[in-house]
Amino acid sequence: MTLFDFATPDSRPLADRMRPRNLDEFLGQEHLVGKGRLLRRAIEADQLTSSIFYGPPGSGKTTLAFVISQSTKAAFVRLNAVTAGVADVRDVIKAARERRLMQGQNTYLLLDECHRWSKAQSDSILPAIEEGVIRFIGSTTENPMIAMTPAILSRCRIFQLERLHDGEVRQALLAAIADGERGLGGMGVAVDEEALTHWVQVAGGDARTALNALELAVLTTPTEGGQIRITREIAQDSIQRPLIKVDETLYYDMLSAFCKSLRGSDPDAALLWMSRLLYAGCDPRLIVRRVIAHASEDVGLADPQALVQAVSAAKALETVGMPEARLALSQAVIYLCLAPKSNAVYLAMASAQADAEKGQLGEVPVSLRDTHYQGAQKLGNGIGYLYPHDYPGHWVRQNYMPDGFEDVTYYSPSAQGFEGTLARQKDRDDGPER
Repeated sequence: MTLFDFATPDSRPLADRMRPRNLDEFLGQEHLVGKGRLLRRAIEADQLTSSIFYGPPGSGKTTLAFVISQSTKAAFVRLNAVTAGVADVRDVIKAARERRLMQGQNTYLLLDECHRWSKAQSDSILPAIEEGVIRFIGSTTENPMIAMTPAILSRCRIFQLERLHDGEVRQALLAAIADGERGLGGMGVAVDEEALTHWVQVAGGDARTALNALELAVLTTPTEGGQIRITREIAQDSIQRPLIKVDETLYYDMLSAFCKSLRGSDPDAALLWMSRLLYAGCDPRLIVRRVIAHASEDVGLADPQALVQAVSAAKALETVGMPEARLALSQAVIYLCLAPKSNAVYLAMASAQADAEKGQLGEVPVSLRDTHYQGAQKLGNGIGYLYPHDYPGHWVRQNYMPDGFEDVTYYSPSAQGFEGTLARQKDRDDGPER
């Protein structure tokens, strides 16, 4: 049995039967397999070196492996990292050495779900890759820069596949409907335009999901007048809402997009990313923590109400729970996005923290030292302290900084929103002495 063979052709799923057989039939990924691109040239010349195909489900990783297996003169072996152990890897390497010695034939090893490989398994294959005994191809939906060992990464070229465009998914569906050899061309299938549109939208760039939905709809719809007609209602029943698998990489990517949308004052984008995170099952407390942090980090005193809104959203989440708290979260997100922005509070905190961590900040000025205990005045504590409430405006100029820091400034208010008022106040109060 070869890499992609099954018991009988008719028993294979439609998505597998319609798998492109060569690069000319391959859909999408023009940045990788377009005319003149490196990956295409390497495959056509049968000179592809150890590589990792990284991309979302249904984007063509396995199909690329199939194309390579059909075009190469090398042997092609497939393992799955979920089930394969070190012993399996050693068997493949042993056979590859014998094949190379006896027949002069190279060997490709395709490893599905390669991010699941342990360090021991990775180490077991490194010498064979370096010696050229095997050409390794890893296939994964996880970010290999995070999920795989540096030793493997240093010996492989990473090719990142992207989700298919809607037009490419539609093209795959139309090809399957029309193909009389591998597809549904001989079954009298008629698909309404609205049904096609629904599959394309819900599939989200995953051609396999769309083709599976088409096949299920056709196999479960009775023939009427020699025709199988697929309506939008049938299409809706045949495909599930897309599920977002929040692995570590995707979670942090979406959270990063959410935070940057808040900072960038885009309420629509921030609401979308928040909704995607919530739909994917993320703990809403994680989101509200970021909202509170951004209220001070990116808005700060340009609009002090931002923090009030953020903390109120957290309280609403604690009080009423989900899904009702989505309204309070959305209100806080919109408020933060539309509020004037200033990072002056963040910069002040970071600068003061940096000085605090250096140490050697000097002694606490005598006038500021603790005087609540008996005998403190004998030590001179508190001498020279000016009580602000005894002065007009409840303020008096005096130094509160330790020795050597008298002229240091951490907080420099911007002119944004309410902080502009604070800036004018600070300019009035600042002087050569404090």
